[in-house]
Amino acid sequence: MRLPLAILLLLAACTGEPPPKVSRGDTPPAFDTVRLDGARVRFPADFAGKSVVIRFWADWCKYCEGEMKDIETVYQRHKAEGIEVLAVNAGQDRATASAFVAKLGISYPALLDEDASIARRYGVTGLPTTYFVDHNGKIAAKQIGEMTAAAFEQQVVELVK
Repeated sequence: MRLPLAILLLLAACTGEPPPKVSRGDTPPAFDTVRLDGARVRFPADFAGKSVVIRFWADWCKYCEGEMKDIETVYQRHKAEGIEVLAVNAGQDRATASAFVAKLGISYPALLDEDASIARRYGVTGLPTTYFVDHNGKIAAKQIGEMTAAAFEQQVVELVK
């Protein structure tokens, strides 16, 4: 059984080390993981020169479901402009994440972070958390918590300029 992200983050906090600060202008931490379909994903290597949205989520997050549907709509409108969306499931197993993604019918890649190690490297302290990475590989914006469809769209439009 996987521990919820909140418990993992609390346990990590007990180490006495503050979570890393990943902010605007920073180069986001690299990671290597798998998509729900088993394909390997290496960030940033697989996305050089592209604008990327990295979104941390879990099925128990009360805001994630609606936002992931909104993200799908925005993704469909802007994918031809080169936007990539990586939905990183934090702290859950493949079966749980797959069931949620299937229910939502999203087409952008959902990635596994079963032990929440990627989320910890990004300093995620709440879900959802979204990072907007520009084509130069720098964080252009960060959103902790719920985001309206309009606000997400605005960030994507700025990213793909």
